[in-house]
Amino acid sequence: MDSIAIIIGLVGLGIGFAIAKFMEKGKASKTIASAKKEAANIIKEANIEGENIKKDKIFQAKEKFLELKAEHEKVIINKDKKISEAEKRTRDKESQVSSELAKGKKLGEQLEDKLKEVDYKSEFLEKKQSELEKLHKSQVQQLEVISGLSADDAKSQLMESLKDTAKSDAMAYIQTTVEEAKLTAQQEAKKIIINTIQRIGTEEAVENCVSVFNLESDDVKGRIIGREGRNIRALEAATGVEIIVDDTPEAIILSCFDSVRREVARLSLHKLVTDGRIHPARIEEIVKKTEKQIEEEIVEIGKRTVIDLGIHGLHPELIKAVGRMKYRSSYGQNLLQHSREVAKLCGVMAAELGLNPKLAKRAGLLHDIGKVPNTEADVETPHAILGMQWAEKFGEKPDICNAIGAHHDEIEMKTLIAPIVQVCDAISGARPGARRQVLDSYIQRLKDLEDIAFGFGGVQKAYAIQAGRELRVIVESEKVSDDKAAELSFEISQKIQTDMTYPGQVKVTVIRETRAVNVAK
Repeated sequence: MDSIAIIIGLVGLGIGFAIAKFMEKGKASKTIASAKKEAANIIKEANIEGENIKKDKIFQAKEKFLELKAEHEKVIINKDKKISEAEKRTRDKESQVSSELAKGKKLGEQLEDKLKEVDYKSEFLEKKQSELEKLHKSQVQQLEVISGLSADDAKSQLMESLKDTAKSDAMAYIQTTVEEAKLTAQQEAKKIIINTIQRIGTEEAVENCVSVFNLESDDVKGRIIGREGRNIRALEAATGVEIIVDDTPEAIILSCFDSVRREVARLSLHKLVTDGRIHPARIEEIVKKTEKQIEEEIVEIGKRTVIDLGIHGLHPELIKAVGRMKYRSSYGQNLLQHSREVAKLCGVMAAELGLNPKLAKRAGLLHDIGKVPNTEADVETPHAILGMQWAEKFGEKPDICNAIGAHHDEIEMKTLIAPIVQVCDAISGARPGARRQVLDSYIQRLKDLEDIAFGFGGVQKAYAIQAGRELRVIVESEKVSDDKAAELSFEISQKIQTDMTYPGQVKVTVIRETRAVNVAK
């Protein structure tokens, strides 16, 4: 039974294997047939696509060929056009050259005719010239026989007679001209001066020793004064200006004879009030910055002045001197205004007299530069001589230097510009309202007070305040001790008492201050 079962099992297994093989063979045949069909489709599609690509490439090649052919034809057409234009220009040049040759040939023929004509005329003139010379010699010989004189003797006698006649005529003309000049010189001079004055618009000089600083409110006055007056003392010490704070509403008065110091104090106060920080250290910083600003403004004023007057090529140091004249006065008359006025007067008067107006205007502007010395030592030299020395130093022409030095007769006048500058200076200073004698002497007295203080050793600054009733002297603490400060105050007061004449009394205050300053970084 077991063997039969095994046999049956093996038969079943064989039948199942056979059935499986048969089914697998059928499935494989179907797969092969499907693959063959798909491969045929792919080949067919590839052939179709290849044909399409081939057609596109052939079409593109044809288009490229047509495009290249069109460009080639265009290049050939351009070359043909250029060749035809060149041929045309060549033909035009040939025709032009042929016409020029024809003209040249014609001109050559005309020139030959002219040369022949000139040769004929020159031969004719030579014959005439020889005939005239023969006639002239024969006439001279006949005259010598008749007069009994040779030709040279007759010529010398004629020249002598002409000389005598010319001398007498010239002397008569000179005498007549001199007499007319004597009669009309004064009248013409007055006419020129009057015309010059009438053509220059002048202003009356206004100069004082105080400036008013306006405030927005009276509350600022207390901050300007500071605790126990330390701010106002620092400001007065730094600027040398007396600051008067009184009951005048919304105003502070700045008093000083030196307008530069007054302007420094005014601008410093304006900056301090605007900034709001008012204390001694800040005051000193602002004053130093303001002094530098004033120096720059002086240069700018000088440049504007020379540009307005049409003066060119002036040395920078002379331009700075012109700017400093704005802050100086002469007998109450502003020095810059006076110099501008003199320059304009000189220019007009020189033009009236037929001289160089630019040169005269230059000399008129610079005639008083000696009144703005750089150092105290220069004060001893007369301002006309000092101005002339500066002009020579900075390359001005000799005519201008002579006019500057001679406008107060310190040196001899050697040019016509010198008397013009002298006259115009007198016109500007002598007109009504131009000058105030009392103010200038007052300012000079205050300057003399300060100069006395500077004559002692160790003095750093000196300020005349209170209209000359007080001299405030600031000394260097390293050089002057406390005992020496008291002694210096006495010596200065004795020097003032001995050397100066003044009303009332002068209080001498010597200030010695010791500071220790370090910076934390």
